Amino acid sequence: MPVVDLAVTSKRALNESLHALAPDTNETLWRVENPGGQHALAVGLDVPVTVEIAGHAGYYCGGMNRQATIVVEGNAGVGVGENMMSGRIHVLGDASQSAGATAHGGLLVIDGNASARCGTSMKGVDIVVKGSIGPMSAFMAQSGALVVLGDAGDALGDSIYEARLYVRGEVKSLGADCIEKELRDEHRAELRRLLDAAGLDGAVKVEDFRRYGSARTLYNFHVDHAGAY
Repeated sequence: MPVVDLAVTSKRALNESLHALAPDTNETLWRVENPGGQHALAVGLDVPVTVEIAGHAGYYCGGMNRQATIVVEGNAGVGVGENMMSGRIHVLGDASQSAGATAHGGLLVIDGNASARCGTSMKGVDIVVKGSIGPMSAFMAQSGALVVLGDAGDALGDSIYEARLYVRGEVKSLGADCIEKELRDEHRAELRRLLDAAGLDGAVKVEDFRRYGSARTLYNFHVDHAGAY
């Protein structure tokens, strides 16, 4: 197992080493020590490896991830998993703003809380937050699912498209065009799958969640609805 100590090795050298890996590499488990909250750790990966970050990560950790599994053994800064395409990112602590923003695929799991704008403009990613999320989360969320075991802040799902939002706790307020919707069997199945994938199999009941999504009134502009924009 390669071990990279960022107290003696540069972040650039770490990322270059990860980018140079062949798809059939046998160096499939990497350990990053002393990350010190540095930004852009393990970004742009496109190989099926696991990267364990032994501490806190700064901005954009795991950004543009494809295939890799990234575990942050601490907190993550702004934009963790931003624009990820596939793979898995697991934050064992809290995440700052814009977690999973614009992400197209994969699974982002946050064991703690996520700050404002979690899942902004998500485009297919699945996000599971075991704590609570801040205001303006899932703003303009297009597809994928956001699961929140705690509470949600103001303006959840503002200007949402077709993403599916599941919240177990209280929602402070809903954003423009976001409404509560029926939790049907296909949503229960999706929710069960995501909870299990996040390591919560059997520990959390899907019946405790409520589903939110688009009312579809903002798809086309109408002057009578101008006040809602």
